[in-house]
Amino acid sequence: MSLTDSAGYAVSGASADSLEAFEQAAHETRCLVDDPVASVERALAAAPEMTMAWVLKGWLHLLGTEPAGPPVAHDCIAAATPLPANERERAHLDALAKLAAGRWHAASRALEDLSIAWPHDALALQVGHQIDYFTGNARMLRDRIARALPAWDRGQPGYHALLGMHAFGLEESGDYEQAERQGRRSVALEPRDGWGWHAVAHAMEMRNRAGDGVDWLRPNADHWSPGSFLAVHNWWHLALFELELEHVDEALRLFDGPIHGARSTVVLDMIDASSMLWRLYLRGVELGDRWQTVADGWAPIAGAGNYAFNDLHAMMAFVGSGRRNAQEQVLEAQRAALESDGDNAAFTREVGMPACLAFRAFGDGDYAESVRLLRSIRGHAQRFGGSHAQRDVIELTLSEAALRTGDTALATALANERLAMRPRSPLARLLVQRAARIGERGSGIGSDRVARTAA
Repeated sequence: MSLTDSAGYAVSGASADSLEAFEQAAHETRCLVDDPVASVERALAAAPEMTMAWVLKGWLHLLGTEPAGPPVAHDCIAAATPLPANERERAHLDALAKLAAGRWHAASRALEDLSIAWPHDALALQVGHQIDYFTGNARMLRDRIARALPAWDRGQPGYHALLGMHAFGLEESGDYEQAERQGRRSVALEPRDGWGWHAVAHAMEMRNRAGDGVDWLRPNADHWSPGSFLAVHNWWHLALFELELEHVDEALRLFDGPIHGARSTVVLDMIDASSMLWRLYLRGVELGDRWQTVADGWAPIAGAGNYAFNDLHAMMAFVGSGRRNAQEQVLEAQRAALESDGDNAAFTREVGMPACLAFRAFGDGDYAESVRLLRSIRGHAQRFGGSHAQRDVIELTLSEAALRTGDTALATALANERLAMRPRSPLARLLVQRAARIGERGSGIGSDRVARTAA
């Protein structure tokens, strides 16, 4: 008789020992803590014919967007395909194969159908949710989870994770009050759920509640940071709040400590390091050799070109560190990506390459070109993934480029736009003031020039 997992679903090829290790890996994955890869390897050592263990291992190697991930996932698919599998497990393998081939949207749809048929499959919901994040699909970030929630109750293993995922989807869809409520419920059930802590931080970021954000994250770091592979990202959120409060020294301290002090070369950690430094760079903060250490981390994968959102953050580091050859490597990899069959070709064409060229132009002092390129993508930048908070770096760069061109009208419009969304923001008020000062002393010539190049 086949064994069943904690959701009551049959798992092919499992033994009691492998199932125990698999459940441990599944819990660690839901909380984003400890070492689920090691736990799933224990499951495979106990039962090499456990199909879902191979599936979970494959998902774990794809969801970090690491260039080395797809080959491992392909090996997992090859190992699992000949094994006994039920309909749900075959659906997982089909979705896994689609994502390993770079077909993000097809994998998302396959997992959507899987979750409709088997709503208690927490892994399918979580992987689908992550793909929604990587493709910038705010509606499915919310609704994929909303569809399944009525089938769950708080006593089921993993319910906290659904609440945390629903919270993030609500936040990305603009329902900040309910997002915060669901996120708080998530971490009350499981204090180590880093995604729940993160969702509430996002809701506070979008409502410009920087002081509340500091009070949410800093006193609770002992819950969300130890052993969490989302820790760097949540420290990044804390630094964002401190920077919004104009605590630049504290933002630098956090960068030098938990954000980049360990010199992590995990791609998702390097994204946070690049993003924080770029925000400080836009403010004119003296950064010393910090760009060099971040660029060192990106250098070995400068030519990966596997995910456009990563390319932009590598470009930030290479612009900040003045590494022209590495900048060209990123652009060359993007040109190759444009010729590929996967969805990253569209991510790159529609947002990634124009963004990289715009950030390079900014670093070169060609602010008019940066403005032209960024204005062309800002309305659909979500198509290459990330969150509203992460993509805000595009808006900040556009505003700074407009100020530096002397385009008073555009700089004022952008600053007013930001102030309307963030009326309590010191940075938004500063941008309005800077635009006004430029207008007072400008002749209008720069404004005319930018208007022509941005048309």
